[in-house]
Amino acid sequence: MPIPADWPATEVEALAEQERLRPLVQPHGPGPGVGTGSATGTDGETEADTLIAGVDVAYDDERDLVVAAAVVLDRDTLAVVEESTAVGRIAFPYAPGLLAFRELPAVLDALAALTRTPGTVVCDGYGLAHPRRLGLASHLGVLTGLRTLGVAKTPFVFDHHEPAAARGAWTPLTDPATGEEVGRAVRTRPGVKPVFVSVGHRIGLSEAVDTALALAPRYRLPETTRHADSLCRRALAALQRETPVN
Repeated sequence: MPIPADWPATEVEALAEQERLRPLVQPHGPGPGVGTGSATGTDGETEADTLIAGVDVAYDDERDLVVAAAVVLDRDTLAVVEESTAVGRIAFPYAPGLLAFRELPAVLDALAALTRTPGTVVCDGYGLAHPRRLGLASHLGVLTGLRTLGVAKTPFVFDHHEPAAARGAWTPLTDPATGEEVGRAVRTRPGVKPVFVSVGHRIGLSEAVDTALALAPRYRLPETTRHADSLCRRALAALQRETPVN
């Protein structure tokens, strides 16, 4: 799928776009109620309220391609209800802090290919835990209007103390330059290294942490991320089998 015509092509343009979008992030709001037993129905709920998606990407640098996956889970059972993929050209050169510009066109295409719209999207990456407070999760949330959060495997450039060993323990993830809390290091499994949760858009930090924990009942990573990672890797492998490099 083509890169949008107005997509930033240089680092200067990308930095300017982050500065433009950053004030639009809404860093507060309720969580999606994962694991609360609300499958019995709640007055005023829409179908989107009961669906939560994960997105992830895989790269083929030799072909200059990125494969994005979107997997929708039922909020209460964590069963997969729909999945989609999209393939596109890598939209931006690699630069720290500008990863969203490489991935988002394909991610947006994968989400657009779904027939059911999730109310929440979990990104394998950062939201406000970003030098300019606009990581992929926040960027995606502002562009789509969806509730988003980031659950990353590493703390990027931020500081944290190890949380206690028990599941659910957390410590602040802080900006060393300002002392600002930009996310939390969260223990999703007892004694296993933490994940790093940050607000994307339209959700508060405590709610984002609760959501990440509810989505990770058995493994370190949320089920949304696990399914999306598997799907994009499988789709990339299939693409490489079909179109070998000459």
